[in-house]
Amino acid sequence: MPRFCFNVASGTGTVVDPEGSQLATIEDAGREAVQDERALMSQAVLSGKDTSARKIHIYDEQGTLLLIVPFADTITSAE
Repeated sequence: MPRFCFNVASGTGTVVDPEGSQLATIEDAGREAVQDERALMSQAVLSGKDTSARKIHIYDEQGTLLLIVPFADTITSAE
């Protein structure tokens, strides 16, 4: 099963996912990113912070960027 890394990018830098997650497909990785973003946004809202400009960059094991999932897109996404 392939491993995907989920790096969180913001205007001030990037938090790198050193371990990643094993998932069957890039579609599964996209769904995982949406769930992660919603959890992070929920925590941020409770702290009075706006994280809607952040994005998760999904990379494969070779370091190839496969998908960018903006936090703002998860607000209206049906996932």
